[in-house]
Amino acid sequence: MNRTFQVDLRGVVDLLSHHLYSSPRVYLRELLQNAVDATTARGGSGDIAVTADGARLTVADSGIGLTEAQVHEFLATIGRSAKRDDLGFARHEFLGQFGIGLLSAFVVADEVTVLTRAEGAPAVEWVGRADGTYRIRPGERAGVGTTVTLSPLPGAEQWFAPATVAELVTAFGGMLPHAVTVNGVQATTGVPWGHADRDLRRAELTGFAQDTLGFTPFDVVELDVPEAGLTGVAYVLPFPANPADRAGHRVYLKRMLLAESAEGLLPDWAFFARCVIDSTELRPTASREALYADSLLEETREALGNQLRGWLVGLARTEPERLSRFLGIHHLGVKALALHDDDMLALVDQWWPMETNVGRMTTADFRHRHGTLRYTATADDFRQLAGVAAAQDVAVINGGYTYDSELIERMAVLGATVERLDPTELATRFDAVDPAVELGLRPFLAAAQRAVDRLGCEVVLRSFEPESLAVLYLVDRETAFRGELRATRERADELWAGVLSAFDKPTDDRPQLVLNHRNALVRRVCALRDPAMVALAVEALYGQALLLGYHPIRPADAALLNRSFLGLLDQAVPQEG
Repeated sequence: MNRTFQVDLRGVVDLLSHHLYSSPRVYLRELLQNAVDATTARGGSGDIAVTADGARLTVADSGIGLTEAQVHEFLATIGRSAKRDDLGFARHEFLGQFGIGLLSAFVVADEVTVLTRAEGAPAVEWVGRADGTYRIRPGERAGVGTTVTLSPLPGAEQWFAPATVAELVTAFGGMLPHAVTVNGVQATTGVPWGHADRDLRRAELTGFAQDTLGFTPFDVVELDVPEAGLTGVAYVLPFPANPADRAGHRVYLKRMLLAESAEGLLPDWAFFARCVIDSTELRPTASREALYADSLLEETREALGNQLRGWLVGLARTEPERLSRFLGIHHLGVKALALHDDDMLALVDQWWPMETNVGRMTTADFRHRHGTLRYTATADDFRQLAGVAAAQDVAVINGGYTYDSELIERMAVLGATVERLDPTELATRFDAVDPAVELGLRPFLAAAQRAVDRLGCEVVLRSFEPESLAVLYLVDRETAFRGELRATRERADELWAGVLSAFDKPTDDRPQLVLNHRNALVRRVCALRDPAMVALAVEALYGQALLLGYHPIRPADAALLNRSFLGLLDQAVPQEG
């Protein structure tokens, strides 16, 4: 024997209020939606009047209305939405899709009264209560249409306050093509991009951003995606935005507000823009508070990204000074786009100045002056090597900022020659010490090497500029990688350490501790004859090189720094007695 499910209305309402809708405020959107659909079904020319006095709220329309049979079918059957097709409410031009709009009223009301009249039929009054009961009786209404009246639940009176109702109606329905009033005052203003005159339209759009979004935009980019029935605007933010923040956009569907902070409308790189759009084709989620992720949304996101990209390219072509100001604010977004877009890469190449050891300049200028785009991969490498490289007449770009190394590498697609600077390559540009001098310093070099052997580096004596720099600690990329690998292996468990060991290939290459023979202090150290003093001095220079090069300090390095400092201090301070 088949039986029918029994539905607990209060349980359904609790589900709506706590799990589907983000706030009780959406009840007014749902009532407006029903009124708009009913008005649209009758030809779309009717008005919608909302009245509120704190103790009661009514939404009246001059739409298609319902017969008594339709009242039974639509208002008393939870979740039954297929019959809405009979009225046309599931057709493309209507807002409602889920057949749960009237239920949302019970989120704030303990009783809902619907007085309705269809063409050629008598008026009907339906009264539903939060306990799941309802009654239907003949009503009195002069014209065709529907009036919905709500009485508040205890504790929900704030949602019936005239100021609150006016604010919500303006927020949700301000762009509707229908005349909507709240206590007799017009609440609809139309879309802000509706003016045919470009200057007036821009002024209207800027005013909307100031009034609604709270900022004066850097620029206004009008948007149009016919496939999604989308029109609107992207506001370029006048302040830096955090790329990690999820950008929220104001989205309307068929001129009814869907969400004030919808995500997923723009590509991730376009975090410098906030959109206000209206669409007739994008689909809402069941709560109608977000966009449904489908292929159309994906295509729309790509199309909007292309339009913002076109705006940037156009700015570079027609207003280079404004582009420079924009890049000063939003360079991260542009650089993120340039990682996979050649046109944006060319824009970055021509317009974004990078830090180099010969001054800030664009990569285009750098190529013109110095040829190869030689760069350091980290800011620490740049800080260590910039001055030394400049003294050897080697121009270097600091690739340590976000995206810069990747972008410099991608400059090859523009025909650039790109080379990452290996710190040890600088040593090949240093002058060798006079052979006779180096021969005389062999005992010193042997003692110095013994002092640092346990630290895994090689002592090298060279002459280079600037002579004020006494020592450099140079690590090639392979050696640095192996050092990081071994440090990770020491911290890992036995299984993971075994896996990492497979990548640790033995090699004879070691970091270089390069002593600068042009430096007066180094020459004095080289003149030492006491092996203990040589060891202390070289250890101190080793520690200084680590600090100057921003290299990580291992426990063994920290112990050496402490020992050499105390040892030199002990030699410098006379003993008592």
